[in-house]
Amino acid sequence: MRPNIVTEAGLPTRVGQWWESIPFLTSAIVIVCGTIYLACLLIGYDSFFEICFLPSAIISHFQVYRIYTSILFHGSLLHVFFNMMALVPLGSELERIMGSVRLLYLTILLATSNAIFHLFIATLVAHNPFHSDQHLINECAIGFSGILFSMIVIETSLSGVQSRSVFGLFNVPAKWYAFILLVVFQLLMTNVSLLGHLCGILSGFAYTYGLFNFLMPGSSFYSSIEASSWLSSCVRRPKFIMCTGGNPTAYIPTYSSQNMNTGGLFSGNIWRNLSSWMPQRETSSQSTEDNRFPGRGRTLSSTGSQTIPAVSSDSNLQARLLDNSNSNLSSNLAATGTPGRLTDGRRSSVDNAVSAALEGPMHHQDSVASDEEIQKLVSMGFDKTQVEIALAAADGDLNVAVEILMSQQVGV
Repeated sequence: MRPNIVTEAGLPTRVGQWWESIPFLTSAIVIVCGTIYLACLLIGYDSFFEICFLPSAIISHFQVYRIYTSILFHGSLLHVFFNMMALVPLGSELERIMGSVRLLYLTILLATSNAIFHLFIATLVAHNPFHSDQHLINECAIGFSGILFSMIVIETSLSGVQSRSVFGLFNVPAKWYAFILLVVFQLLMTNVSLLGHLCGILSGFAYTYGLFNFLMPGSSFYSSIEASSWLSSCVRRPKFIMCTGGNPTAYIPTYSSQNMNTGGLFSGNIWRNLSSWMPQRETSSQSTEDNRFPGRGRTLSSTGSQTIPAVSSDSNLQARLLDNSNSNLSSNLAATGTPGRLTDGRRSSVDNAVSAALEGPMHHQDSVASDEEIQKLVSMGFDKTQVEIALAAADGDLNVAVEILMSQQVGV
C-alpha cells in the first residue's frame, strides 16, 4: 500500500497564484511602472528633470503632462519595488469595491488633485510676503507614492477601523495613520518629497469628505466605457472587475455615505459634513420618534399629563362607534350569540356606576349626554331612560355606556 505524499506548491506556482489574484487595473499599473523603469534602465535614461513634477515648469511653461508622467517614473529599483508592493493590497481592495474603470478614474482624479494642491502650496510658499522660499517650487518629484498616500486615507476610511498598526510595531488611531507614515518615511528615508506625500493625504481626505462628489460621473458613464469596442478585450479578461460588480451607486463610495444618489458641491456628503461641524440645539428625548415604534406614545405618570391621550383615544372610539350602523351591531350580536359576561372587576365597576347614576340628580344627565348620542343608542334598541342613566354613569363615554346597557340586559 503506497503512502499518501503531500507536496507543497513550488515558488513559481505560488507567485502565479498571487499574481492571478490581483485585479486587472492594479496589475496593469504594476506592469506599466515596472516596464518603464526597466526600459529606462536598459537604455540608460536618467533625464528625469524632463518628465518629473516641477511646479515652476508647469506654471511658467504650462507643461501639464508632467502631472501624469511623474507618477509613472521611478528613480531606483527599491523605489519602484516598494511603491508597487504597497499598491498591490491597496489597489486590489479598492478595485474590488469600485470596479476597474472607476478606479482608473479615481487614480486620474487623485493625480490631478495632488498636483493642484502641490502647485498651490509651492506657489504660496514661494511668493508669500513674510518669508519667500523657492525650494518647493523648484523641487523635482517622481513616483507613485503621492497617490498611494491618497489610497491609504481612502482605504482606512472605508474600512471603518479605529486603529492601524505601523509596521507591526505600534498602533495609532486610524485618522492619524497616514500622517504617522508621512513622518516615519521622512525620518527613515532621504530624498523624499514631503510636500508630494502631504498633498496625497490632503486629496485623500478631500475625497472621503465628499468634496469631489460633484466631479463623479454617473454609472452610465462607466457602463458606456465598459461597453466600448476598444475595451472589449480587457473586459473579457477574468481579472477585470465591472463597475456593476463593485459599488452599485453612481459615485465612488466614501465613508460618510456609500449609497448617496445625488451629487453636487452643495449637496450630499459635503453638506452633511459641514452641518455636522455646526453647533446643534439639543432636543427633548420625548420629541423624537423611534422608527421601530411609529406613532404617538403615552407617558405614564400620576399627573394629569395622561388625560390628553385618554381624551384622544375616547374621541376616536366615539367616532368609530358612531360610524357603525344598527344593522352592523345586530349582525355582530347575531353572529356571536348572547353577549359574553364581564369579568368580576369590570362588572362590579359597572354596577357601582349604575347605582351612582340612579342616586344622582337627573339634570346631570343632560349635561353629560347629548341628544345625538341618546338617539343613537335608542335606535339600537335600548330604552331611552336606561340610555340616559348609562351615559350619565359613563360620563358620556359611549363604549362604557354600551357595556352598561348590555350588562343590564344580561342581568335581566
